[in-house]
Amino acid sequence: MITGIVVALPEELTTLTSKKIDKGRCLFIADKILVAYSGAGPINAQSAAELLVAEGATRLISWGCAAALSASLNPGDLILADKLIDAGNVEITIDANWHSYTKNSLAAFVAVHTGRLAESTSIVSSSKDKKQLHSITGAVALDMESIAIARVARQHTLPFLSIRVIADPVDMNLPLAINHSLNERGEVELRKLLLFLVLNPAELPGLIKLGQHFNAAKKTLKLVAKNLDTATDFNCLNATTL
Repeated sequence: MITGIVVALPEELTTLTSKKIDKGRCLFIADKILVAYSGAGPINAQSAAELLVAEGATRLISWGCAAALSASLNPGDLILADKLIDAGNVEITIDANWHSYTKNSLAAFVAVHTGRLAESTSIVSSSKDKKQLHSITGAVALDMESIAIARVARQHTLPFLSIRVIADPVDMNLPLAINHSLNERGEVELRKLLLFLVLNPAELPGLIKLGQHFNAAKKTLKLVAKNLDTATDFNCLNATTL
C-alpha cells in the first residue's frame, strides 16, 4: 500500500524530508510513502490529495500544524483526530482501525491527544474566535486542510488520518503581522512581514513567541516522522473506510 501525505507549508515539509518538492507536486520519500507539497488552504489541499490518488496512493494523511481550540492543549502537543467537523458543522468519521493502530504505535514515544478537529477556510487569529469555535463544534483543534483531504479520501473510499501538532495555543492572539503579510494563497510573504515590523515594532515579541511555539510543533513532527514507517505499517485493506 502507498501512503500519500499532504503537507501545506514548506516549514512543515522539512519535518518529513530534506528532499525538494515543488508546490503542487509530489515525490516518494520512501518506497511506500508519497508526499505532496500543496500550499495553504483547502483548495490546494484538495488538489494535492487528488494528485496523490492519481499517482497510486491507497490511503491519505494530512500532516502539519494546527491551532488549539482547547485550553488543555499546548504547543508541541500531537493531535490524532478521531473525528472531523467541517465548516458546516458536519461530522466526518475517521478510519477507526487505522486510527487505533497509529495511536498505539505513536504512544510508545510521544503523548497522543485525540478529539475532534475542526475546519477553517481562513486563518483564525483571535483567542476569542478560537474559544467560540470550541464551544460550537466541540473540537479541540483547528486547521485549514485536513477536511478537504478527508473528502477526497471519502470520494475514493480510501482510509484517512490527520497527524497534526499544536502551534498556537487557544489563549494566543496571532500577531497582526501575520494577517498583514499573507498573500492570496494564505502564505506569509517575508517582504510584507518585515515592512510591517518596521512600521509596527511592538509586534516583534508576539512573533518571537509564535516562532517558539512553531519550533516546538516542528520538534514533535520530526519525532513522529522518524517513526512514520511504524505508524503507516498497518494494512488497511480490511479496515473500515470513511
